[in-house]
Amino acid sequence: MLKYLSVWFIMLFPLGVSAQQAIVTGKVLDSTGVPLEVASVSIKGTTTATQTNAQGQYRLTVPATKQFILVTSYVGYKPQERLLQLTSNQILALDFKLEPDPQQLGLVNVRGKNGSDTREQVSVTKLDPRLTRNLPSAYGDFNKILVTLPGVSSNNELSSTYSVRGGNYDENLVYVNNIEIYRPFLISAAQQEGLSFVNPDLVQDIEFSSGGWQPKYGDKLSSVLSIKYKTPQKFAASVTGGLTGGSVHLESASKNKKVTYLLGVRHKNGQYMLQGLQTDGDYRPNFSDAQAYVTYDLSKKGAVAGTTTLGVLASYAHNNFLVIPENRVTTFGTRQTPLRLYVAFDGRELMEYRTFQSGLNLNHRFSDSFSSELIVSGVQSREREFRDLEAGYRLSEVSANSNNLGEDERTRGVGSQFDHSRNTLLARIATAESRNNWTVSQRSNVQFGLKAGLESIEDVLSEYGFMDSADFVNQSYYLNSDLNLNSMRYNSYAQHTYELDSLKTITYGIRASYWDFNKEFTFTPRVQYSFITRRNPDLSFKAAVGLYYQPPFYRELRDFEGVLNRDIKAQRSVHAIVGSDYLFEAWGRDFKFTAEAYYKHMTNVIPYDVDNVRLRYYARNNAKAYATGVDLRVNGEFIQGAESWLSFGLMQTKENVTGDSTFVYAPNGEITGRQEVGYLRRPTDQLMNIGVFFQDHLPDNPTIRMYLNLVYGSGLPFGPPRQPEFRNSFNGKSYKRLDLGFSKVIVLESELAERKKVSLQSLWIGLEVLNLIDANNRISYTYVQDVNGLTYAVPNFLTGRRLNLRFVATF
Repeated sequence: MLKYLSVWFIMLFPLGVSAQQAIVTGKVLDSTGVPLEVASVSIKGTTTATQTNAQGQYRLTVPATKQFILVTSYVGYKPQERLLQLTSNQILALDFKLEPDPQQLGLVNVRGKNGSDTREQVSVTKLDPRLTRNLPSAYGDFNKILVTLPGVSSNNELSSTYSVRGGNYDENLVYVNNIEIYRPFLISAAQQEGLSFVNPDLVQDIEFSSGGWQPKYGDKLSSVLSIKYKTPQKFAASVTGGLTGGSVHLESASKNKKVTYLLGVRHKNGQYMLQGLQTDGDYRPNFSDAQAYVTYDLSKKGAVAGTTTLGVLASYAHNNFLVIPENRVTTFGTRQTPLRLYVAFDGRELMEYRTFQSGLNLNHRFSDSFSSELIVSGVQSREREFRDLEAGYRLSEVSANSNNLGEDERTRGVGSQFDHSRNTLLARIATAESRNNWTVSQRSNVQFGLKAGLESIEDVLSEYGFMDSADFVNQSYYLNSDLNLNSMRYNSYAQHTYELDSLKTITYGIRASYWDFNKEFTFTPRVQYSFITRRNPDLSFKAAVGLYYQPPFYRELRDFEGVLNRDIKAQRSVHAIVGSDYLFEAWGRDFKFTAEAYYKHMTNVIPYDVDNVRLRYYARNNAKAYATGVDLRVNGEFIQGAESWLSFGLMQTKENVTGDSTFVYAPNGEITGRQEVGYLRRPTDQLMNIGVFFQDHLPDNPTIRMYLNLVYGSGLPFGPPRQPEFRNSFNGKSYKRLDLGFSKVIVLESELAERKKVSLQSLWIGLEVLNLIDANNRISYTYVQDVNGLTYAVPNFLTGRRLNLRFVATF
């Protein structure tokens, strides 16, 4: 018994019991600097050995005061040996870079872990963050690169919102370093939107899931965007400027690499872009934000670097949109009956919000196989919407005769609309979360976690509007309420990823949540399976099925009358996805083709209408719905050294709202009754989506480049407001947009820079042609009546063709 106790004592306390020991620590990397997991590090001729973790790090206790040979090996690579002799208690940092072994690679196919390989995950795309800086778009918005991915759509270049596989804007999760990000509540129009939260200057990794994601991610119905910010190793900076705004970013690390920091400041002025809208007036849109991410290495002396780290994220955004409209002229209708709407405005509209978000991320690696994260975050958003706006309009027929072509012939209707708003909202959200990762073995990984969140929302609604048409005044809407919501949410998850063999992987798990507002408990099982074919390692298949809940957030609770529904339940969705990836070679370069088919069956659905970018929820679980479609994507270097891709999606989504009905018409046009509508198109039902991101450069001068961003989406349904019988009855026009950019990179030689003591490393100068084809895309409709009581949908167009100059200076 004493013998066994002594063995346990030696195992539990290996450090400090022998004065004749030392420590070797470091990383094992491949020739390109990618960490090698489970590489072997051993003392030659002995059984003393260890393996590297997922970051390629190792730590080995070795004998002191005598020579020994340290051997590092990995399958498919040439082993390396180092002759060492350390003093007692010495800690030696020693990294290895292994070179591929052509002889081994010629005999056996080696499948290693690649962080950019998504073949083991369903509906996951990883992107190079450097591409987001060069993508031509109205405001250089990070989210615009997502619109070029399969299953993702956005019909508004002024907005950072996006829809995924038939979902709406509120159904997308966003994480930055595992900290959940929230968007403002009161925004009603795209031009009021500020900057999307993610600052592309600070991004290191981008992972996007369009469905069927693992239990470790939260409770939403459509997508997950997971962003990881950089951990810089040296000083760098950049300054970006253009006609629509600019940004500055700094990054650096302390001499001992214990402390790193990122700092980004952005400013966007939309005045230049908004001048292209139909409504003339004084636009004063100013949007600014500042973000900082600081990391501290709290590892004890002698421990492997990164054993204990603390990350601190802080963000402040101030967005102010003021417009004093003057007039508007819109010509619409058909060739046979062209019409023209004149509008004169009096008044102003103000939208302002200040949002502060912060988070702490404490990560500790207890061993090579177990690590834990503690995340504490908070959000405070103060928003206000002030509006006093009167619009007098005149609707006229336009002549189609050659003699007086384009002139007004007669007036169809006159009237006025008055809108008043005094809305304020204060939202406070605080969360605490634990995430844990346990590598049971080389083939088995377990992740689990717990989360609790406190929500406090104070919402004051005071708005009304009325219309004066043909001497008849009609109140359009009226809201007056003072709402308070205080609640707690609880979440937990557990999942297991197991490699059945080198080609097959399964991930299964559960997620549970509870909300004390409606006393609802949800339980969601999910499973993913993927395999690579043995005969053709370039071909893989994957499938996923799972249950997804979206407990209602504040806006889903509030109905059109400004009343909270306390009996509302979480929306449910079953995701079923099958797909395949195929790696192939063309023109001597690597490409990847991805195809996926999906079906989402939704119950307890809360119907909503889309008004510009505002979602108006019915606040009732009175619908069921489905979404089904196919997504295709091919990506690779069509031009050597420049990644590009083409995405194509077909999708249909419909819903059946209980109790809705429509008119039944007789052959003579008279209304004879009403009937149940059944399944009708959801507001996001878009049959076809095409997204293209393409890069090119001069063959003999790659510093001169071209970037193309093309988006096409077929028409969305629409209908007049507050008339349920016509809800989504009409088909809108398609959305077409082509943005083209040209750039020149001026690279300064390092020797010249040092000699002249110039810290500027490179200068990127770009010219962008936004909306090259000058498409008249529509975002919404304004509804007016003529003297006969007929209602006309007058289109509200988006921006036309614009030129933009940009530069990026890096230091």
